[in-house]
Amino acid sequence: MPRAAIDIGSNTLLLLIQDDAGVVLADEARIVGLGRGLGDRGLFLPDRMDAALDALRDFAEIAKQLGLAPWEVRAVATSAARRALNARTFFQRVEAETGLRVRVISGEDEAALTWAGALGGLVLPEGPIAVVDLGGGSTEIVVGTAERVLARQSLELGTVRLTEAFFTAEDGRPRAGEVGRLRAHIESAVAGFAWPVLPRALVGVAGSATTLYAIEAGLPALTRDRVHGARLSRAALRRAVDRLAEAGPRERREIAAVAPERADYLLAGAIVLEALCTRANRDSLLVSDGGVRHGLLAAPA
Repeated sequence: MPRAAIDIGSNTLLLLIQDDAGVVLADEARIVGLGRGLGDRGLFLPDRMDAALDALRDFAEIAKQLGLAPWEVRAVATSAARRALNARTFFQRVEAETGLRVRVISGEDEAALTWAGALGGLVLPEGPIAVVDLGGGSTEIVVGTAERVLARQSLELGTVRLTEAFFTAEDGRPRAGEVGRLRAHIESAVAGFAWPVLPRALVGVAGSATTLYAIEAGLPALTRDRVHGARLSRAALRRAVDRLAEAGPRERREIAAVAPERADYLLAGAIVLEALCTRANRDSLLVSDGGVRHGLLAAPA
């Protein structure tokens, strides 16, 4: 019997369907920006809800074609849904129109699912590992070993959230001093995480990490076999920061041609990942294409 999971993030909606042997039957990503314009205590915008609902309809149909009823899909929503005042109303509409039952999960649960889903297929050193899931609305950090999780925390650092809060020009090009203020904010937030031990490896999950690696490597497309387990250096992240900070909207999309929908948020993402590498005393991170959706399918029914 196939199993399906949906991860409804602040920027991206992800669907994963596997059979009993773990063979991937469907792996879909739709960038809809559900958390765009949300702020800290705002509302999902009507056009973003419509875009998300269209994607979820498609996901429910894919699941049906593979023999799953919508209510059998494990669907969760993360940071943006935790902040949006109209999240409950929206997900009631989602269930009414698609049959999908969406559960809003805590930052701690999100971090635990990320840990469970991020590490499969990676070659890792012995000892403590840190997993970093950089999303549109928050960043989850989990530190652990093969035996147990040592610490986990959700930081209010998301690429969409940071971009909207710190870059005030209409075209998103940073004004004088904005990159410095953003960097100082990120470094302060990252410093607030109490590392139980410095990790032997840092694993970066989600679209910012995979896209930044693809840009550095000159990949024409984002494919799991090319990005999962790849190494993204701190020097490459600094190059991306310098390049994106000078770019306007058109240039950003040219730089991020492999995933142009992420272009506007990559500068903030690169700064977060660079700061975490520095704080963890690592000169690079391993890129993972796993995450919450994989963790959902690994969890007991």
